[in-house]
Amino acid sequence: MTKQEGTATIPGHNGVTNMDCNGFGGENKFIDIFHLANTTRNTLCPVRDIIGRISDKWSMLAIYALGGFGKMRFNALKHKIGDISQRMLTVTLRNLEHDGLISRKVYAEVPPRVEYELTALGYSLLQQLALFADWANNNSAAILQARTRMLAKEADFNKRPNEEVGSLLIEQV
Repeated sequence: MTKQEGTATIPGHNGVTNMDCNGFGGENKFIDIFHLANTTRNTLCPVRDIIGRISDKWSMLAIYALGGFGKMRFNALKHKIGDISQRMLTVTLRNLEHDGLISRKVYAEVPPRVEYELTALGYSLLQQLALFADWANNNSAAILQARTRMLAKEADFNKRPNEEVGSLLIEQV
């Protein structure tokens, strides 16, 4: 496989990483996902649309917080998530409500009281996100080690004289 234009080459790694996906129920599942995504570029692709909406860190953290702590008011949720701005939390909650993942209940009180909680659809997503969180926890040490190795390689690569770096890149293309 040749290097694509605009891609960087890292010393010692000029191959393509590929994994046998038969353990996931067959390679056709993944081929079908990309086929659908590529044939629906100008229309709504459910995989891209939904994954794009829920995969940002604020949506995931809001779902985790509501799943772990139950019904919450805005400021309590903001406090549990931490460093999210009021505006970003408002946008995130609005999007999650729009997708049917959370419900918003406004009480006719002075001052107004608003509570958020996961819907049944939100809880079904939480179960899937819990698998992702478990995977992240179980593999965080390996990922941090890989990052450290890559940073060391990049630092070593950047210490080389410019002529040597240029010849390395040309050799690997």
